[in-house]
Amino acid sequence: MMDCWPVHNLVDVTDLITCGVAKRPNYVDSGIPFLSAKNVKNGMIIWNGYQYITKQDHDELTKNNKPTRGDILYTRVGSFGEAAIVDSDEEFSVFVSLTLIKPKHDILYNRFLKYYLNSSEVKQLAKSSISGSGVGNLNVGTVRKFPIPLPPIPEQQRIVAILDQAFADIDKARANAEQNLKNARELFDSYLQQVFSQRGEGWVETPLAECLELITYGFTNPMPAVEDGPWMVTAKNVIDGQVDYTTARHTSRDAFENLLTDKSRPRLGDVLLTKDGTLGRLAVVEQTDICVNQSVAVLRPNEKVGSHFLRLLLSSPDYQKKMIGNAGGATIKHIYITRVDKMLVTYPTCHAEQQRIVERVLAFVRQSQRITSIYKEKLTALEELKKSLLQKAFSGELTKSKDIAA
Repeated sequence: MMDCWPVHNLVDVTDLITCGVAKRPNYVDSGIPFLSAKNVKNGMIIWNGYQYITKQDHDELTKNNKPTRGDILYTRVGSFGEAAIVDSDEEFSVFVSLTLIKPKHDILYNRFLKYYLNSSEVKQLAKSSISGSGVGNLNVGTVRKFPIPLPPIPEQQRIVAILDQAFADIDKARANAEQNLKNARELFDSYLQQVFSQRGEGWVETPLAECLELITYGFTNPMPAVEDGPWMVTAKNVIDGQVDYTTARHTSRDAFENLLTDKSRPRLGDVLLTKDGTLGRLAVVEQTDICVNQSVAVLRPNEKVGSHFLRLLLSSPDYQKKMIGNAGGATIKHIYITRVDKMLVTYPTCHAEQQRIVERVLAFVRQSQRITSIYKEKLTALEELKKSLLQKAFSGELTKSKDIAA
């Protein structure tokens, strides 16, 4: 049990704890990999997406601290406190955003150390130890003083074996849940496609502009942000068919009324379309006192189509493919409203038929959301189970879980 485990400062059970080179070397097209914090994620080293340096620079940088297989790389900027084991014999150097840790292998099992550094308790310790203004960093001196409970090597190996098996089971369950979540989304897309492909009598095809009273986009001028007032909606606030007001900011009443034109203040029943960022997301405006910026297009349906029908129609795979396929921009894509309003759309002229379609789709949405919620809750529970297992491992309470849901 942990009561019997001695607690050491990390520096006392390692041969070296140091950070990478602070001065950025000259990069070359090929040579020795130069890793940074972005190359350590989810307990693994990402062996791609790095820069290269010359062999001469590498030898100079690593003459006193050459990374080798079995060492630990530990992030000290950006995503603080991510640890991974060096699993390659390839030569490489590290940037200042990484800490290099060399365990004393006769008393500290590197896999035990990796699990320990990735535990929620130590990640919280790392987060609370950040120093520096602006982009903070986790000082090497602080890491050296991290306390670590140290059972004998055989006990460390036993704990690691249990965690390895448990995490493998959890990862398998996570993969199953993620696949089921993906299947649920694909099933909904397939259903939408089916609904809007079954065009019967009374359906017509026209340019979208003929179904709209107005198509425009929001403000481009700076707007003040305040604690309370009308909502400022951007593309990131349009999610899953609705506006997420919990992530939206407010502007002042004076700015809302005097700095904006009507085109930036959508009305009830208008359809919002994200034209920048994540393209093609839609929502119907169901609240007053909101304004939108230039990342959001405003579509105001005329008497030919209902708001909710139009949102669902444009959310279907065919129209999503058309809008995103016609997006412009060399590197960052944008949906152009001058192209969207020329897009041909097919719809029933009968409003009762439009409403029947909306009710059918929304009933399917509710069923799909229930299923999606189950899988999202399962993913959250699996992540919490990992944290719990790590907490038990380093408090001496770990017993192998016999029933991890698959």
